[in-house]
Amino acid sequence: MIELKNINKTFKVAKRNAGLHEAVKAMFRKEYTYIQALNDVSFTINDGEMVGYIGPNGAGKSSTIKIMSGILTPDSGECVINGRIPWKQRVDHVREIGVVFGQRSQLWWDVPVVDSFELIRDIYKVDDREFKKNLNELKELLDIGEIIRTPARQLSLGQRMRCEIAASLLHSPSILFLDEPTIGLDAVSKVAVRKFIRTVNSERKTTVILTTHDMQDIEALTERILLIGRGKILLDGSLSELKRRNFNSKTFVVDYAGTIDEIGNGMSFIKKLDGHAEILIDTDVISVSEAIAEISAQVNIRDISVTGTTAEEMVVSLYREFKI
Repeated sequence: MIELKNINKTFKVAKRNAGLHEAVKAMFRKEYTYIQALNDVSFTINDGEMVGYIGPNGAGKSSTIKIMSGILTPDSGECVINGRIPWKQRVDHVREIGVVFGQRSQLWWDVPVVDSFELIRDIYKVDDREFKKNLNELKELLDIGEIIRTPARQLSLGQRMRCEIAASLLHSPSILFLDEPTIGLDAVSKVAVRKFIRTVNSERKTTVILTTHDMQDIEALTERILLIGRGKILLDGSLSELKRRNFNSKTFVVDYAGTIDEIGNGMSFIKKLDGHAEILIDTDVISVSEAIAEISAQVNIRDISVTGTTAEEMVVSLYREFKI
């Protein structure tokens, strides 16, 4: 179980203006600003949960992950993971966690990936039998049987990310922190990584905390989301609850012959062209079937589609609502 209570973290950042004169002046007198990355952050994640941790750049996501993984020490507050305080019991703690940072590598650049795997085995003191079992399973699930014999620098981004995820799981961690694991990946690689993460969560009961800007990852993998902004937890709930509670609208796209003279209450044009219209429907005021009937009474419909609010639209709306 992961428990955070009133976690605070402030960074001291040096600042100066551009130019040689300013650089020389800063050698003798530095100016600093203080940035509060985390402000009373509190949440609980149960064993086996898969949680999406979202927010704009600079919101405090990576700082939270670094505290939970033992890299950073908070200024105040409590963080207990599986009965341990991460930054005080780091050696024991890291044996139970796996971490993947999408823009950082834990693989040795110039040697075959399998050599990096064996080094990780020695660092974590993984039993040979367990290591071989995990490696064989990961090779099959992530389709990396051939590429692990290639140096990391010669792999494509998608291949390297699959190897990074495998490296984080060789020691059978009970918790997996994923920070932008699909950044820059093509569609095929994204699908493969998502499928693997779901498998690890369902079969191994691994707790997964996913930090990403890709809302398709969130929709595909998680039910619960934590929204952070300006260092504060602003929302803790599920995407489905969020949709039902706050986003009672549909987008109605129609191609037609004729002229739409007017639309009734609960409908508004997003786009209106000759023979094509996109209409926003407020389902609290008018049902989708009533809206379609009203439009079809005016024109001959050639093609029609109705879509709900996307995850991206929901998150953008939340950012606006909380002014982040």
